[in-house]
Formats: sequence, C-alpha cells, structure tokens
Amino acid sequence: MTDWDDAYDNRGYIENAEGYPPKWTIQAKGFRATAHTAGRAELDVSYGKEEREVLDIFHPKSSSRGLLVFVHGGYWRAFDKSYWSHLASGPLEHGWSVCIPSYTLAPDVRISRITRQIAQAIRFSADRIDGPIRLGGHSAGGHLVTRMVCKDTLLPIACQGRIEHVVSISGVHDLRPLLKIKLNETLQLDAAEAASESPALLKPTGKFSLTCWVGEKERPEFLRQNDLLFDNWSDAGVLTKRVRDPHKHHFNVIEELALLHSPLTHELSGAAK
Repeated sequence: MTDWDDAYDNRGYIENAEGYPPKWTIQAKGFRATAHTAGRAELDVSYGKEEREVLDIFHPKSSSRGLLVFVHGGYWRAFDKSYWSHLASGPLEHGWSVCIPSYTLAPDVRISRITRQIAQAIRFSADRIDGPIRLGGHSAGGHLVTRMVCKDTLLPIACQGRIEHVVSISGVHDLRPLLKIKLNETLQLDAAEAASESPALLKPTGKFSLTCWVGEKERPEFLRQNDLLFDNWSDAGVLTKRVRDPHKHHFNVIEELALLHSPLTHELSGAAK
C-alpha cells in the first residue's frame, strides 16, 4: 500500500456520495415519526450524563424476541442516531426491540472512550429489554460492536452471556493503518491505542457467532479488513461467516436493513430465509 488515505476514501469512489446522508435523514425522520405516533418508540433516552449519550429504542408490534443494538458509522467523527432510524424496520418486523445509540465524536473524545460509551449504552438497554442480544454495526460501528465481544469487554458477565450473534458490516478491525492517514489528526490515535482498540488483534470472548459482512464493490482495504477479522476469529474458535454482498458499496450496503426479507436483515435478525 502506497496511499493509505486513498485506501480509506469511500466517498471518492461512490457516485453521488454526497446524496446519501440527506436521503438517510429524510427516511429516518419519517420512520421515527410513524413509530412515535404508533407508541412504539422511546426517543432521546439518556444512557449517561454526556450530551450525546442518548439512544432511541423501537419496539415491535408483538412481544419482543430480545434486544438488537445497531451502532452507526462515520469514522468515529460524524453522524448520530438520527440518520439511521429507518434501518430498524427489518429487524422490528422480525420481532426485535431495536436500540440505536449516539456517542460522542472525535476529536472531542478518543476511540477508547467511544468504546466505553457503547458498552454503557448496551448495558443500559439490556437492563430494559429481556432476552437474547444481537449486535450490528456499520463501518466504525462494525469496529465498536466487535469490541464488545473481546476479552477485555466492559460489558458485565450477565450481559456478555446474552449476546448470541454479532454482524460487523464493512467494519474496521485493525486500527493501525489509521495512524498513517490524515484522518488521524481528528482521531488522535497513537500506536498503543490503535493496538488495544483493534478487535482483529484481540481475543474474542463468549459463545456468540459472528458474521463479517462487506460490500463486494467496496475499497480493497475494507475487503481486507473484513477478511482479517474472519480469519483471526475463526482461528480463535468463533463460529464465523464471511459475506461479500454483490454489487454493494460502502454506503448502500446497509440500506437493506430497512427491508423485511433482505439477506442482511435475515442475517442480523436470525430470521429463517
């Protein structure tokens, strides 16, 4: 690799990349309004004391199968929960209560602090919703959900034992290359934190299963990151599956979570295909 900035430049290789966030915002806002009117949404619930330590919980029409937490991406420096509400649609229809948290962004905090916030959000929502837990995350969110099932997880043992499946979608699992790119001026990673916050370099814990999901049309570095976690955690004994979603790139790979019968929705929700 000679140009690491290019390796992580998703926007530069996606047609009309700038059009995706406004579209997501409109879809998410409409979904939240509908769910709130139906009495199936708890919005802006505080899980901590910081301004961005808030989450939304969406409830299914019938009794809940358990808790599904979706953690958004944005290179740990962009977005919040309000862009992604509509992605709860598919899992909700399969009976899951869906939690979508916000977290404080870099450079206000380091990635290790964001890891602690996500653990706090999961603990909080798990205390409110019984049953098994499933975790899904996109890009930086893929990193954060896999951090939750590493040996040094901040989740309590009881909560760890409830996690049955994790889906990392286009996740970044080895942070060391980020030391070489301009983005690190914002992330402020050093070598020690890059290593200690890299799931691919850590030991997994628990009896969960893992799916490493990535768009077939993504940057080669994201394909490599997906393969790296698959290889390392398969070798560590985790029941692991690897998927390259045909024709998908880094932005549209998550959109099928809004659909009841998409392959990604089935994978995350554990629904029969």
